Amino acid sequence: MPSQHKAREPLLTRRELIVKSALTCGFAAGAGALGYLFYSDEPINRRKEKIYTFKDYAIAQSNVYPAFVVVRGKVIPQMAAAALDRLGGISRFINPGEKVLIKPNVGWDRQPEQAANTNPELVGAVVALCREARASEVWVTDASINDPYRCFARSGIEDAVNRAGGTVKYASENDFVLTDLKGQALRVWPVSRFFHDVDKVINMPVVKQHSLSRCTIAMKNWYGALGGQRNRLHQDIHTSIADLAAAIRPTFTIIDATRVLKRNGPTGGSLSDVAIENTIIAGIDEVALDSYSLGFLELDPSDIPFLEIGEKRGLGVIDWASLHYEELNI
Repeated sequence: MPSQHKAREPLLTRRELIVKSALTCGFAAGAGALGYLFYSDEPINRRKEKIYTFKDYAIAQSNVYPAFVVVRGKVIPQMAAAALDRLGGISRFINPGEKVLIKPNVGWDRQPEQAANTNPELVGAVVALCREARASEVWVTDASINDPYRCFARSGIEDAVNRAGGTVKYASENDFVLTDLKGQALRVWPVSRFFHDVDKVINMPVVKQHSLSRCTIAMKNWYGALGGQRNRLHQDIHTSIADLAAAIRPTFTIIDATRVLKRNGPTGGSLSDVAIENTIIAGIDEVALDSYSLGFLELDPSDIPFLEIGEKRGLGVIDWASLHYEELNI
């Protein structure tokens, strides 16, 4: 019995062969036409990505309130409340229903005593003040250098934020969107998308010595908004810092000088590099705030080129003593 696997197709007549060939050519021509209609010189999986721009999160300047406030004490929640009170109260900055993002320095897998990150108690206090102002949500984020989960946990900031009613936003690779910074060194760059999803932004840096820029305080803290290869920015670090400060205009800034990392920054590690200063500085002018804070590091504003660049761009005033400011002891 012949195998069915060896069966042959029946022979076609001349007429059937012509009809079959015509149908095949017709399908091929149709497919070619469709291919022409949908042809693109872009790769098949490539799409033009949206380019974002920053909102202006700042509020209007006022001659009624001081440009900045220096508060010394040991009870951090009271210090934060007093600083904001002298600046006009938290309601001057945050309206009910607004989404707020707080940007501390949480770059390093360090404990609070090592002063490589912002004091967790201060972060929690500001989250609580925003909640009192009836912010709808309060997010806390940073693009950490070390593992972000370890950084937020070991710094104490994760626990402080949760207890105060805020939400930690960990930045993964998928959480960065191209953003036009409109700078000289920094143009289009990956930026944490969380900045584009909120109404107000609060800058909360810690005062530290830095091996390249000599200091990292308010203006330099914006590096933590960026993704991508940030080490490329070190080639022109002072212009990059000024570009960031021009692009991201926060609602207000609170500088943590409760513990100051005076040497071996920005990572630190040794408690011998830390000075206990029990101070916070709050205000709007980041150039003036950075300039004032240099005293903790025994630096002069003339040592820091990005301050001069920032002042020339109209970002603030280096001569902080020429401004109306207040000092409090709590």
